[in-house]
Amino acid sequence: MRFTSPFMRLADFDFHLPEDRIALRPADPRDSARLLVVEPGARFADLTVRDLPNQLRAGDVLVVNDTRVIPARLKGVRRRGENVTAVEATLHRRLSGHVWTAFMRPGKRLATGDRIIFGEADDRACFLGALDATVREKGEGGEVTLAFDLAGPDLMAAIAERGVMPLPPYIAAKRTEDARDRDDYQTVYAREEGSVAAPTAGLHFTAELLDQLAAAGVTMERVTLHVGAGTFLPVKSEDLADHRMHPEWGEVDAATAGRLNAARAAGGRLVCVGTTSLRLLESAAGEDGAVRPFSGETAIFITPGYRFRVADGLMTNFHLPKSTLFMLVAAFAGLETMRAAYAHAIEAGYRFYSYGDASLLWRAA
Repeated sequence: MRFTSPFMRLADFDFHLPEDRIALRPADPRDSARLLVVEPGARFADLTVRDLPNQLRAGDVLVVNDTRVIPARLKGVRRRGENVTAVEATLHRRLSGHVWTAFMRPGKRLATGDRIIFGEADDRACFLGALDATVREKGEGGEVTLAFDLAGPDLMAAIAERGVMPLPPYIAAKRTEDARDRDDYQTVYAREEGSVAAPTAGLHFTAELLDQLAAAGVTMERVTLHVGAGTFLPVKSEDLADHRMHPEWGEVDAATAGRLNAARAAGGRLVCVGTTSLRLLESAAGEDGAVRPFSGETAIFITPGYRFRVADGLMTNFHLPKSTLFMLVAAFAGLETMRAAYAHAIEAGYRFYSYGDASLLWRAA
């Protein structure tokens, strides 16, 4: 689905971000991160995530994405006779029990039919010699389709043992992944395995904060959207109508849809934790604003001009200039409002991106 205004250009979503605002580690404890509250007609409020229960009311619903990040970055070699080339794959989208699309480096040097051997001869994995794959197809921009020799739970176990957490490029360029990231880059409520990037707004929650929200009468509903590596790809088209989102698989089951509709009918507000939850709910909602059961792929692209059907609030981190995520928050709270909010956040020392601070946005009228 596409909801791109014909008057929007990529340059409309640019802003200057100093390098020292990029967070390389999360706040500790998680809920000590800062929280910028952006509400139409009100002054910005500088709080912390621990203040969230005071910003919500009984009957409100937090909609969280319970996807679980897999260690989707794999190093290996391509062998052609005596020629050996080191390669790296970032798994992107699961197509079946043994087939994934992946972004490969160096992708141009691969050919259909190539065999890729993941892992090193001296690595710790007990799956040595088993986590091999064949290049089934080549796409654009280094994307390939890999058919693994293993399938199902065996494949996922091998990936878990052999892979590393796929930190976003703006963090990975500054430091290497380490053991801390296995926990830091996972929400406390992660359950459904399949993402290659974290729904990062959820990284701020702790078990204690969830208990406090429940005591305040705020409920939590789980949906699942498996986040792909395409979320980090830059927008290259100056005309946003030419940009294509990578599809991602998501699910809202019938029982959850029913509870969400009942909460709204009773006057509760639906607050999406993360842009992934919001994109999924908006994909599942009908023109009447009712959430319907949904299971499948979505490539919804939201920019200013989109009419939101169901989401009332959005908790989200601070995003890249000229990214589809900044376009989404601009659509939700207003482009000029978000330009001002980001300028305030930069001046006030907020930390940006996946391990950074958070904002709580209320939808513009």
